[in-house]
Amino acid sequence: MVDSPSLTIVIPAFNEERRLPATLARLGEYFEHRRNWLPVEIIVVDDGSTDRTATVAAELVPPREISIRLESLGENRGKGAAVRRGLQSSRGRHVLITDADLASPIEELELLEAASADVAVGSRGLRRELIARRQPLARDVLGRCFNTFLRLLGLSRLRDTQCGFKLLEGDLARQLARQLRLDGFAFDVELLARAEKSGARIAEVPVRWYHVEESRVRPLRHGLAMVRDALVLRWWMWTGR
Repeated sequence: MVDSPSLTIVIPAFNEERRLPATLARLGEYFEHRRNWLPVEIIVVDDGSTDRTATVAAELVPPREISIRLESLGENRGKGAAVRRGLQSSRGRHVLITDADLASPIEELELLEAASADVAVGSRGLRRELIARRQPLARDVLGRCFNTFLRLLGLSRLRDTQCGFKLLEGDLARQLARQLRLDGFAFDVELLARAEKSGARIAEVPVRWYHVEESRVRPLRHGLAMVRDALVLRWWMWTGR
């Protein structure tokens, strides 16, 4: 484990044994050339995987000044629960949340850093020409409808809350982790709503993004759950929970 990491990277993982080795190798290559971020700790949070995700993460040997730490939820609880555990366990001055498939390339970290915000949010909604490989039409339409729904509820002013690439100031990340309650894919909405309520400076940053065919998101099932969670969150925010 590295001492006093400059950056913690939180990677929620569910059945990611095939993608994790390449992703972690890519991160190692990147930070060998961007040494201003070192030392770096990478926290892989195993969300109750049924494959060798935990074993793969534990066996990988990172480069110097980079550590890989495995956290396990024991059972599948959802991406929000996995990210929350990672934020709670983080020690870095900054915390990057990213997906195991690196749908947004790690090079986009430079854009989030340049935003100089408490929370820099990678966005597919500001410059859609940066989307190199688009998701299926039905999923894209449902995503835009969900964003409109959030605006109507007054939960967000951003064009995209769901891109899994966000950079947070470290102490704020750990503070928010103590407040977060949603376990599913709507955790991003809660994270940003509570950050805004705390007075944090939030910047939406256009980033490159590639749709990955093996996405874990099931548009209809997860979409309905996200609508439900957004309504629950709206009630919590109104009642001060």
